[in-house]
Amino acid sequence: MSDKPLNDEFDALDAAETDAEHGLDAHPSENRGDDLAPLDAIIAERDEWKDRALRVAAEMENLKRRSETQQNDARAFAIQRFAKDLLGVADNLERALMAAPKDAEGATAGLVTGLELTQKALLQAFDSNGLKRVAPEAGEAFNPHLHQAMMEQPSDTVPGGSVLQTMQSGFELFGRTVRPAMVVVAAKGSGAQGPNPYGAAQAPEGQAFDGKA
Repeated sequence: MSDKPLNDEFDALDAAETDAEHGLDAHPSENRGDDLAPLDAIIAERDEWKDRALRVAAEMENLKRRSETQQNDARAFAIQRFAKDLLGVADNLERALMAAPKDAEGATAGLVTGLELTQKALLQAFDSNGLKRVAPEAGEAFNPHLHQAMMEQPSDTVPGGSVLQTMQSGFELFGRTVRPAMVVVAAKGSGAQGPNPYGAAQAPEGQAFDGKA
């Protein structure tokens, strides 16, 4: 039996392998592109699902905020009228404490202490139900959403446009003004006066000092 046919088959296989190698080398980018096509599809699908997940998370956050707002509105509507009726009680307690003697003794001192405790308990009940007292201190910035300017007065210590005095406390319910605080506002140009630009030199007795000289 001759070995020539077998050798011919080996030669044919070698030639086929050589042709295949030349084909791969001739179009390397095309072959790599075909290999990466499934990976590109997976990446695109991943990005699509990631975008959907972000959209769902944003929608859930917006839904949570709307739900909280609606709950606060419902609570505020339910107790707003009742809260306004109690504001008169809070005002009367505050007026009584302002009129009470500071150096009271004996039974009067006990009465003043009872008024203070009653006011404290009432304000705590207000706060626990979302009703907060608004009583700006002198020097605080005027807030048109929470304060109502009743008058203007010049001041040497408070800048112009700031609260000078609170005439009546206000209240807000869940961030909404139930009653603005009535305040006195410092007039324009108020505030601490600057130093004398010519110095604070004193003139000798019997003589007038001219700082411009």
